[in-house]
Amino acid sequence: MGEIPQDIDPLSQDFYEQPTLELAKALLGCLLVKETEQGLAAGYIVETEAYIGPSDRAAHSYNNRRTARTEVMFQLSGLAYTYLMHTHCLFNVVSGGEEKPEAVLVRAIEPLYGIEVMKSRRGLDDLKSLTNGPGKLTKSLGITMEDYGSSLTLPPLYIANGIFPDSISVGKRIGIDNAGEAKDYPWRFWITDNKFVSRHQKAEFVIRSNKNPF
Repeated sequence: MGEIPQDIDPLSQDFYEQPTLELAKALLGCLLVKETEQGLAAGYIVETEAYIGPSDRAAHSYNNRRTARTEVMFQLSGLAYTYLMHTHCLFNVVSGGEEKPEAVLVRAIEPLYGIEVMKSRRGLDDLKSLTNGPGKLTKSLGITMEDYGSSLTLPPLYIANGIFPDSISVGKRIGIDNAGEAKDYPWRFWITDNKFVSRHQKAEFVIRSNKNPF
């Protein structure tokens, strides 16, 4: 949590061309960065959820639903899909490729840079509570609906190399009880035992990492 380095470089477009489930795992440990007038804020991604429309009833693009909100999901991989849930802005990484509306929701990050900026935005000092949820992390980083459709390969909102998790836990997604059998898909991934994960649950299985995604 020290001085912000000058060599944080966005990952290339190739990184986002992975199949959605693989991308959801590969994002774990990556550095999510947002540059604003208040300064740079960033943290390691520690929890993700995959949404694979149009067959996934939990996805906004289920049954190829194409609206003003979901339009970006039909575009190139590696774009930002932001949307409002109640009063919170949630951040997703578009995946799947053109005309394949899929995305990965980033549910939690571990704060690393710009901690004081995050605390000011959230109005609290508890480090653990700053970013342990999809709405919390966007407010802390300064991600807004204005980031909708922006490329994650360029500032001000981008993803960079980070750490390599030793193991990844896999389980059911959260808060989609009305999605039929899709609620049971094991498409939620988190860095095992990381204290910044939004909600801890028993993993269906654990993947021991042996391949660096970078």
